[in-house]
Amino acid sequence: MRDHLRAGIAVYNEGRYHAAHDAWEEYWLDLDAGDDERFLHGLIQFTAVVHHASEENWSGAQGLAESATEYLDGLSDPYHGVAVDEVRSFLAATAADPHHAATDPPTLTHEDEAVDYDALDFDATVIAAGVLAETGRYDEAVVADAVARARSELDGDGGSQFAGMVFSFVRERDQRPVVYQRLRDHVELEQQKDDDVRGLFDGSG
Repeated sequence: MRDHLRAGIAVYNEGRYHAAHDAWEEYWLDLDAGDDERFLHGLIQFTAVVHHASEENWSGAQGLAESATEYLDGLSDPYHGVAVDEVRSFLAATAADPHHAATDPPTLTHEDEAVDYDALDFDATVIAAGVLAETGRYDEAVVADAVARARSELDGDGGSQFAGMVFSFVRERDQRPVVYQRLRDHVELEQQKDDDVRGLFDGSG
């Protein structure tokens, strides 16, 4: 859970409240009923509270604040390193006054750290990259190909070109479109090389 958790927290802390749940949802859907499932369900609803408030959907924010509180009720603090009491306090205040969510959304912390993109290791960065590709309307297949090549590099095939670009895609927010363009060009070049090599051996080259 750690990588998914930190990726979603970083996305949330960057102000992408709606997108943050994408880092958690796939992992959450595979969980059986229990504290971990309630924890992620509550966090997902918490980010929806903040999103609805940012859109001035006060009734939506209020209703989800009450529901999220129920999911998080009884969990230890911290839980998986997350300061759950801070989240619960915010949800209680929002259930009483939904405008509170718009004016004072809390920063999420993990192990007392306000996680941002720079704090993510490679596996958490990969999860964040997938979220940002989807929400930023980048080609998810290109990003997935770059991630696969980055993993190959890190597994010992030499170089760190793609790994560096995956980190940059996530971390360099203002330059993300430029970084993506460079990443896409490198992916297409490597795909062409792969096609050329296959052509030598299947008789088509």
